[in-house]
Amino acid sequence: MTTPKRPRDPNQLAKFIVDVATREVEDREPEPADEAARKRGSFGGVVCARNLTAEKRREIAEKGTTSRWKRDRPVQETKE
Repeated sequence: MTTPKRPRDPNQLAKFIVDVATREVEDREPEPADEAARKRGSFGGVVCARNLTAEKRREIAEKGTTSRWKRDRPVQETKE
């Protein structure tokens, strides 16, 4: 049986705590931060960047800068 997530609602959380205290539901240990992040996929960009060559990183950076500079910029009026 899988352990349910901890509820966010205070009343449901209180019931969950009582269930854990009376051993109706097993409490689970929180996962280490690294393991939880890996499951969510937040390490994907780091691993991808690590595997890129310097030339490929430069191409990506140039593409980003040219796209930012190509955008139309509103003309700022100066107060005289």
